[in-house]
Amino acid sequence: MSETTTTQRTVPAPSAERQERPQPVGYAGAAQAADAMTAHLPQREERESDSGRPRQADILRTIGETGYRFVRSDQTIYAVQIGGGPIARPIRSKGGSGGTGSLRQCLIREYVLSTGRTPSQAALADAIAALEAMAMDSESQDVHLRVAADQVDRWTTWLDLGRSDGLSVCIERGSWAVLVPQDGEGPLWRRSRLVHELPVPERSSAGWQHGVELLRRILPVSTDSYPMVVAWCLAALRPDMPRPLAGILGEQGTGKSTLCRMMVRLVDGTKAHLRSVPKSEDDLAVTTAAGWCLALDNLSGMPGWLSDFLSRTVTGDALTKRELYSDDDVVILIYQRPVLLTSIEIGVMQGDLAERMLPIQLEPITGKNRRTERRLWEEYNTSHPEILGGLLDLAALVWAKIPEASDKLAERPRMADWAEMLWALDEVTGWHTLDTYTGAQEDLVDDVIEGDPVATSVLRWATSRLTPWTWEGPAAQLLAELQVPPNTDREKDWPRTPAVLSARLQRAAPALRRRGVDVRKLPRTKSGRPLRISTEPDKSNG
Repeated sequence: MSETTTTQRTVPAPSAERQERPQPVGYAGAAQAADAMTAHLPQREERESDSGRPRQADILRTIGETGYRFVRSDQTIYAVQIGGGPIARPIRSKGGSGGTGSLRQCLIREYVLSTGRTPSQAALADAIAALEAMAMDSESQDVHLRVAADQVDRWTTWLDLGRSDGLSVCIERGSWAVLVPQDGEGPLWRRSRLVHELPVPERSSAGWQHGVELLRRILPVSTDSYPMVVAWCLAALRPDMPRPLAGILGEQGTGKSTLCRMMVRLVDGTKAHLRSVPKSEDDLAVTTAAGWCLALDNLSGMPGWLSDFLSRTVTGDALTKRELYSDDDVVILIYQRPVLLTSIEIGVMQGDLAERMLPIQLEPITGKNRRTERRLWEEYNTSHPEILGGLLDLAALVWAKIPEASDKLAERPRMADWAEMLWALDEVTGWHTLDTYTGAQEDLVDDVIEGDPVATSVLRWATSRLTPWTWEGPAAQLLAELQVPPNTDREKDWPRTPAVLSARLQRAAPALRRRGVDVRKLPRTKSGRPLRISTEPDKSNG
């Protein structure tokens, strides 16, 4: 009976190129552990036999345990490379994550570089499953996308530059600095394919005016609208802040898409792009949660579902849907994003969206002032670091003023945080952004009423009286008394039942109240729930 001989070979040592590759602290330990465990591996992995040598799955698991720490955020587990920057990598994502890779990819890479061999898919699956199970009781820590609040000082914010080394900007009250956040002292960043790299900002001895003036020369926007563009960009640097939707409006050829791209790329990377409106709210929610800024280009109208979605997005929303390949679990997408859109004419807007809109109207560009796309973007890309530095200089000064705003503002619009930031911006720059925004809101109120035949009819009916008065009664009686405005489609635009009229009045009530007509539902009685419409000053302000 012949004796079976097993031939062993020593795995070649890592190449000189690998040895010279810079290794972060802690990560080198994982590589050395992998080298030691694989020093005497046979050329072909032995199946189901106990040779006394570590299996591939155990080697991969050791690389993960010694080279990474694990955190939980919103019931999702992330891997953070020890000594490798504040980047939170997903566990299983096969496609990687914004250029930083997933833990799965990192394990494969380190195994190949340490052994010269490719791990089997079965061993990789076993190692990932073991690491995921061991990480179930890991610490809970927030993971952020692009912008984050400081863990200690609520007035300090962080900006992720989207680099593989985790370089970030810390914006404090009065100053800012570029650094890599230390473990436990700064935010953890997650990356998606929509997170692009920002240039390292450059300071100017001339202060914020230099970078902001560079931006003004490049943007195709009027002098009056320019401060509102800067204000929106500043708001995009603050996390967890309700901010208005920037509506860039103008006729064809006014540079709407160019302005929108420049605004979003200033804070979201040079490769950030505009998007068209998808067919469903679920698709839009997924892309919104994956990126920081949501920029929708060339809207030809505002369907009701999109208006409601955008209203929720700028103030904060979440989508809960069934997890793929699961019958009893869900995926939760949480987002509050800076939003921009371009349109020649948005059309009829609902009151909720109008109160969250920052209209930026563009004027036609004459042939004398028109520039080529190539030269325009060359100038923008060259100036981007200085523009970003100027914006950060201004942000640091505005952040220092915001705490004073709560005592200085007598009245606030619906988006009070935004109003306080505008007040602080005006204090620093001498601009009048708060007055400009308030005036634009008044114009939008008229647009909302004119676009809603119910609001138009109620306003005309209520203000036709010579003296302040109050009317109370059921919605059915009001429907009979109102006159249908001209050119109104009774089948589509005019309510056919009292219940629909009551719902339409609730939606139009904020706009009507700002025009002196107070509409309220009274407590329910045995005969139903009556309405009260009043033009008396004390009630319209109540």
